[in-house]
Amino acid sequence: MKIGLFGQFGSGNSGNDGSLEAMLNLLRERCPEAELLCICSNPDLVRKKYGILSVSLNGTISGGPRADRLNRMLGNMPHRLARISSLFKQLKGLDLIIIPGTGILDDYQETPWGWPFVIFRWCMAARLRNVPVAFVSIGAGPISHPLSRFFLKTAAQTAKYRSYRDDFSRRYLQDIGMNVEQDFRFPDIAFRLPMPKLSRVASGPRRTVGVGVMHYRGWAKSSLNGKEIYQTYIGKLAEFVTWLAGEGYDIRLLTGDLRDQIAVHDLMEKIKDMDAQSALDHVAVGLGETLHDLMREIDKTDVVIVSRYHNVVCSLKLGRPIISLGYAQKNDNLLAEFSQSQYCQHIETFDLDMLRLQLEQILANFDDIRKQIADGNDRVQKSLAEQDDLLTERLLAPRNARRKLASPIGGDSRALG
Repeated sequence: MKIGLFGQFGSGNSGNDGSLEAMLNLLRERCPEAELLCICSNPDLVRKKYGILSVSLNGTISGGPRADRLNRMLGNMPHRLARISSLFKQLKGLDLIIIPGTGILDDYQETPWGWPFVIFRWCMAARLRNVPVAFVSIGAGPISHPLSRFFLKTAAQTAKYRSYRDDFSRRYLQDIGMNVEQDFRFPDIAFRLPMPKLSRVASGPRRTVGVGVMHYRGWAKSSLNGKEIYQTYIGKLAEFVTWLAGEGYDIRLLTGDLRDQIAVHDLMEKIKDMDAQSALDHVAVGLGETLHDLMREIDKTDVVIVSRYHNVVCSLKLGRPIISLGYAQKNDNLLAEFSQSQYCQHIETFDLDMLRLQLEQILANFDDIRKQIADGNDRVQKSLAEQDDLLTERLLAPRNARRKLASPIGGDSRALG
C-alpha cells in the first residue's frame, strides 16, 4: 500500500510538523508495510527529518527564460497547467492520501490563489485519479474570501473520510452548505504524540509563567491595519511581562513558528524602550522548533498564556493551567472541552486587568484546575484510540479485508466528552 501525506510540513510551523509526526507514528504502528510519500512545503527538510520520500506540493516545472516570459505574458496560466500535469504524475501509484490534522480548511493569512487553491487542485486531481482522500482531525473555518470558501469546500467534499478536531469546524462546514452527516469528531492528533523525556528540577520560590509570543498581524494577509494590530499586541504583551517580573514571577517566552522569533525580538526591544530593563533579567526565551521542544519548555513553567493552537494542545497535554489569547474560535473550543472556557480572551482585544485577574484565579484554584485538565486528557486519549481503530478498519486494512461499518460512529462521537 502506498500512502501520501499532504500538508504544509517543513514550513517552520511546529504544530504542522507535529501533526505529521503523529500520523507517521500511527501508520508505522497500524500499517508498517505501507510505502509513504509526503507531499509538502519543504520536501528536503521533511525527507531529512523523518526519513520518508517527499515531493513538493507545488509540483515541478521545467523551462528557461523564454518560457518564463511567455508564462508571465499569459498570466501564469502555463505554469498552473504544468503544475496540474505534474500532480497527476506524482499521484500515480498512490492508494490513499491522508491530510493529518492542522487547521487546513481556513484562510488565515492566505489569498484564494495561495493555499486554498493548492488544496483544491490536489484534491481534484486525486479524485480524477481515483485516489481516496482522508481529512483526519482537521480544523475548519473561518474562511473569509468567497473564492477561498469555494476552493476549500469543494476540496473537502472530495474526501472519503472526514473527521474534525472540534464541533465548530464541523458546524462551520455544515453552515456553508456541506453535508457532514457521515463525518466524525475526534481530537487533534497532536495529542497522540508521545511525551518527551522531561527533567524538571524542583521549583524555586518564584513561579514561572510561560508566555506565548506570536508574529500576529491580523487574520487577513492583506490587512490594512496589520502593523497597528501587531504593535498594539506587542505593546500590551510587554506591559504584562513587565508586570509579571515586578510581581515576582519568572517568565519563559514560548513560540510555535519560525516567524515568531521576530515577535520575540520586538517584544524584548519594547520592554527596553519602556525603561524596564530589569524585567528582562527574569525573562528566558524557550526553544520551540518541534512540539517536543515546546513541551520541554512548557514543563519548566507553572502556568502558560499562549495564542497558537498547538501551544494550547501541548500545554493541556502536560496538564498546565492555561490562559488563551486566541485569534480564532479553535482555542476557545479546545479549552471548553477541558472545562477551562473562562480563561479565554482574543489576541486583538485582550484586557490586561482581566488577564491579571484570570492568572490570580488560576493560582487560587490550581489543584482543581490540574484535575480538570487531567480528566480531559483521559477523554482525549480514549477518543483518539477509537479513531485509530476506525482508520485502520476503513482505510488502512488490506483491501480484501476491509468491511464497511454498518453505521458511522463519528456522528455521535464526542471526542472529549
